[in-house]
Amino acid sequence: SARAYHSLFMHNMCIRPTPEELESFGTPDFTIYNAGHLSVNRYTHYMTSSTSVDLNLSRREMVILGTQYAGEMKKGLFSVMHYLMPKRRILSLHSGCNMGKEGDVALFFGLSGTGKTTLSTDHNRYLIGDDEHCWTETGVSNIEGGCYAKCVDLSREKEPDIWNAIKFGTVWENVVFDEHTREVDYSDKSVTENTRAAYPIEFIPNAKIPCIGPHPKNVILLACDAFGVLPPVSKLNLVQTMYHFISGYTALVAGTEDGIKEPTATFSACFGAAFIMLHPTKYAAMLAEKMKTQGATGWLVNTGWSGGSYGVGNRIKLAYTRKIIDAIHSGTLLKANYKKTEIFGFEIPTEIEGIPSEILDPINSWSDKKAHKETLLKLGGLFKKNFETFANHKIGVDGKLTEEILAAGPIF
Repeated sequence: SARAYHSLFMHNMCIRPTPEELESFGTPDFTIYNAGHLSVNRYTHYMTSSTSVDLNLSRREMVILGTQYAGEMKKGLFSVMHYLMPKRRILSLHSGCNMGKEGDVALFFGLSGTGKTTLSTDHNRYLIGDDEHCWTETGVSNIEGGCYAKCVDLSREKEPDIWNAIKFGTVWENVVFDEHTREVDYSDKSVTENTRAAYPIEFIPNAKIPCIGPHPKNVILLACDAFGVLPPVSKLNLVQTMYHFISGYTALVAGTEDGIKEPTATFSACFGAAFIMLHPTKYAAMLAEKMKTQGATGWLVNTGWSGGSYGVGNRIKLAYTRKIIDAIHSGTLLKANYKKTEIFGFEIPTEIEGIPSEILDPINSWSDKKAHKETLLKLGGLFKKNFETFANHKIGVDGKLTEEILAAGPIF
């Protein structure tokens, strides 16, 4: 790398060998050439910008030009893992992962702004990792040795574990700081909303070292629904889990990504379309197979809006979402009474201790019932339109599984 901070970033983010392991480490399996300070000639044939991130799987090399964003190295290697691991019958996952004191493991899937890092970093549970994992024949393991946490509006009160993990050795990226006191202002978004801190995972006090655990008991799909029609929590059957895993839905609201001023539905297959190398249904089928074998339960948790769409309703309180996650971890939510919703056919609990019952079914929290139905149909239509891409890809015997997955989507 041309920049020292890029080398420190990768030192923090990779699993660090011991001095003894380094003695016999041999030749690296993969090499990154990071010349991000040099721009690509965008007039080169097929080049559309001054930025280029290139992977060569046969040469086991990656070349970065025209961007100094350190995350390109981390995500480039993640893409490589998405190619190599399924060939070994190992499922690579864009997810957070933690483990309870009794050894129960949970996976957290979610796009930017859904609360994946916040909810997987829980001081009552051991952190296995916040972003990239493998599910093998024996359990789960973190691909990385560090965390790359968003730190926009970070505070000690809201996220104490991440706040305390930022110390000497941490790499700050895109943050604004006082040149005299060198204090960082986490509320300053003048460079970008996407401010980050990269630190070794052992900087988190309750990190599970080594970062491995048994088979997951719960698979939690997170969505920040700005339309306000998804329930705060839904229990999913296996094909519903596959459908929503392939869909990878959330809604981008102002501040999540550059240029987004109004809420917009977005779908990212397997919650990581930019990094997956094979067809999304391949990863979904592997996930379903492992969940079925291990008896894991799928959940869809909405961390977005309730009582109306963005601008009308309110975002579901983090305290309520934490209570839902706690009830999933403890197993009490499995024993709740459930009813079925229309259109999406979700199984939703009728009550959860500590949460107002009226918010569990979105229609109850909307004052305008007609607007709720129209918005629900609109979102269902967006799901169906997005899934047209996958409808012709046959999986299972005679494509039967494809038909089952399609049937698990919204029904009008």
